[in-house]
Amino acid sequence: MNKFTVFYLLCLSVVANAGAEVRSISGPKNFLYSSSDDLSKIQPQLSRPDIGGIQIVYNWKDLEPAKGQYDFAQIEKDLAFVNNLQKKLFIQIQDRFFLPDAKNVPSYLMQDSVYNGGITRQDDNPGENKPVGSGWVAQQWNPAVQARYQALLQALAKKFDGKVYGVNLPETAIDIDMKRDKTGFSCDKYFDAEMKNIAVARQAFKKSHVVQYVNFWPCEWNNDRNYMGRIFEYAAKHDIGLGGPDIVPNKKAQMKNAYPFFHRYKDKISLIAMAVQEPTLTYINTETKKPFTREEFEAFGRNYLGARIIFWSLSAPWLKQPVDSDSEAIANGS
Repeated sequence: MNKFTVFYLLCLSVVANAGAEVRSISGPKNFLYSSSDDLSKIQPQLSRPDIGGIQIVYNWKDLEPAKGQYDFAQIEKDLAFVNNLQKKLFIQIQDRFFLPDAKNVPSYLMQDSVYNGGITRQDDNPGENKPVGSGWVAQQWNPAVQARYQALLQALAKKFDGKVYGVNLPETAIDIDMKRDKTGFSCDKYFDAEMKNIAVARQAFKKSHVVQYVNFWPCEWNNDRNYMGRIFEYAAKHDIGLGGPDIVPNKKAQMKNAYPFFHRYKDKISLIAMAVQEPTLTYINTETKKPFTREEFEAFGRNYLGARIIFWSLSAPWLKQPVDSDSEAIANGS
């Protein structure tokens, strides 16, 4: 081995070690998470130097008030506000809802017989010490309904691709009472429909990040149907980001579903973006007997899940405190 080769290999080693050191001390970037309300109300939090941007949830109904007639005025307004603060905007296109009266899909989906009601009831039990609540989910397994959702994604891409930092599709978890359901739901149909949606989103949004939230699949536990394995493998091959609505360190249910896959694929997925939403803040650390701290959320999100972005609920206690310049440098690392 000549001297040049030795020198070259030494340089590579130094660069690699330096890169590893940077990754080890840098944390996920902090974004806020909110519905599409008046952003001026949360401007102080959004303006913080340790906040990189915001994820805003937009209901399908508000974006398509009539079939094929789109209203993106709120997104345009929000984007202008965020850009003015030199922050980034992530948009979540919501097709599932977690309150009994929240049927937030276009009315034509519920009225035209081809859509078979458009939505179906689901249950949800977020956080700890929370009662089970009933909500609704769009029938993505109905090809007619799915076609309309995909048309919405394509219309959004024509308007906002490269302008918004990213778009994300809602969590995969739904809870359907299959004994009473009359919509033709099956777990395989639902999985196939969600996979088609992320493919369409990726094809439409060529410049902005595309992130699919994945936490649980109906009918699956511990990847026994290989739904989880397939979506992670597909995402790794097609430049699709993945994430989830909850960082709950070492939670048993999550450790039997999405979390091990995030850990396994954290260096293969183009972007991992996780959330700490309102229900997430209610979870208790079994060791401390207290709610998880910011540091605990960040450490597990960064080190185990590989998160590069964390979407924080405005209820997070640390957002009510002054900016810490030292933690700012870490929190907004690579």
